[in-house]
Amino acid sequence: MALIGTYECKMDAKGRLILPQALRKQLLSYGVGNFILKRSVFEKALELYPEKEWDIVFSEVNKLNRFVRENTQFIRSFTAGVKILEIEESGRLLVSKDLKKYASLKKELVLVSCGNMIEIWDKTAYEKAIDISEEAFSALAEQVMGKKEEDGV
Repeated sequence: MALIGTYECKMDAKGRLILPQALRKQLLSYGVGNFILKRSVFEKALELYPEKEWDIVFSEVNKLNRFVRENTQFIRSFTAGVKILEIEESGRLLVSKDLKKYASLKKELVLVSCGNMIEIWDKTAYEKAIDISEEAFSALAEQVMGKKEEDGV
């Protein structure tokens, strides 16, 4: 699954947002039904997984030995606040109060496709998160994606 695009939308006071049509169309092309909504591991944002993709991610988590204290703490934190959602026929999703509070979501949101899932950000927080210089991004790209000759690649 490779979702594509960055979309802006609004959330109402009850925590409802309408998925942008272009994103909804992509999701439906994969035959997606239920979704899993959870806290992001590294950011004050949310992650929305199609259920099939969540099953793949969680199968890795489920392999952890629960008799190791750190593993149990990780699983507890990783699954804190996890919710199962359905897209309403109108394309609406409901974000629970606890997850809305965790990610400091206000009215203006940004939905960012990240391969097999969608990040949901407060617009102001997202703009701060991506506000890095061209040089800093180039260095990060090289560090993360670059191959070194001594690695045999």
